[in-house]
Amino acid sequence: MTMTTLNQNTNIKAIFALTLVHFMGDFYSSFIMPLLPAFVDRHTLTMAQVGVLTGIMRLLAFIVQPAIGYFADRYETRFFALGGLLLTVVFIPLAGIAPTFWALTLFLALGSVGSSMFHPSVTGMVPVYGGLRAGFSMSVFNTGGTLAFGIGPLFITSFVALFGLSAMPATMLIGLVALIFLYHVLPVPEAEALHYDGFIESLKQTLGHVWQSIFLIWLVMMLRAVVGQSFLTFTPVYLANKGYSLMSVGSTIAIFVVAGTVSGLAAGLLSDRTGYKPIFYFSHALMTPALILLLFLPGLWVFFGAFVAGFFVLAAVPIGVVMAQELAPGGRSMVASLMMGLAYGLGGVFSPLIGKLADIFSIKAVLITVAFIPLLSLVLIFFFPDVGSKNKFGSTAGDS
Repeated sequence: MTMTTLNQNTNIKAIFALTLVHFMGDFYSSFIMPLLPAFVDRHTLTMAQVGVLTGIMRLLAFIVQPAIGYFADRYETRFFALGGLLLTVVFIPLAGIAPTFWALTLFLALGSVGSSMFHPSVTGMVPVYGGLRAGFSMSVFNTGGTLAFGIGPLFITSFVALFGLSAMPATMLIGLVALIFLYHVLPVPEAEALHYDGFIESLKQTLGHVWQSIFLIWLVMMLRAVVGQSFLTFTPVYLANKGYSLMSVGSTIAIFVVAGTVSGLAAGLLSDRTGYKPIFYFSHALMTPALILLLFLPGLWVFFGAFVAGFFVLAAVPIGVVMAQELAPGGRSMVASLMMGLAYGLGGVFSPLIGKLADIFSIKAVLITVAFIPLLSLVLIFFFPDVGSKNKFGSTAGDS
């Protein structure tokens, strides 16, 4: 199989540009969760409608990302990265002036399509420019997204508290300026020389004999997505119902994701030494108690709970992507779309069900149940291949 040869040296400028795309796209995407209480009040939404809203957004990742990953591995174009970012920058802020629930859903859906477009393209480029520090480079890249999800909620809740939801379109200016800069500095992707394969054939060529290992990693990533998205979707409403202000809710979400930034970087550094499997064991084993702690801590202690929960929930996200890319290096964008888009999208499919159950039983009861899912993942992690650890000659166990 023909594939792009990875450079051994890290291209810092390219990694910065790719990380900036990730940051700006996720910065705007992060506006939605902390504003859910405001949208609930404006449009009188039930928890089931909240679940439908977020579920549709995430389902689009399932529909769009694998296809984008397929084309991104074949064509050297920046259309997916820049065009996708443009959709996100424009349509997410328009949610603030949506007159109805369905208009709100449409704007957020189009913004989500944009997010699904740029993610596989730029993620697939990280190993090319990361060189021998692929694990750390992917963690830096992921930090761009998680940091955006940390800063974004604080920014947008402060902005809305000062100017109101209807002023949200003014925030487009930040993203449009960044797009002009990225147009000049973002590198062109390197195709994987698989131009003549159909989707199914290219999938077979990409995964080959490692499809079972890829499937196991994807399944664990999907279960983690169900847990993480359930908490990010319904914890804001849960806290608002307990009397926390919109600013406090935004701060909680920001802390949750910033903690993931810290743990993602630490996981990337550790994985370059220990391999990927121990990171999965450690983070998933401690995820359940951390999430339950978040739900029961009172007052200002909720911020500490958010940090601990976010630290373990998000730690293995970049590791899962780069682990799969190492197993199937011939289709980095497509594999990234499977690990992030397909897993994230299918994880979001459960949001309407979680919302309906929350309407019936209570948000707290449902989230406590969801918090135990990571313990089930430990059985699947046991069957992960041992890749990523360094041997005495300095190569990785997954190198071929």
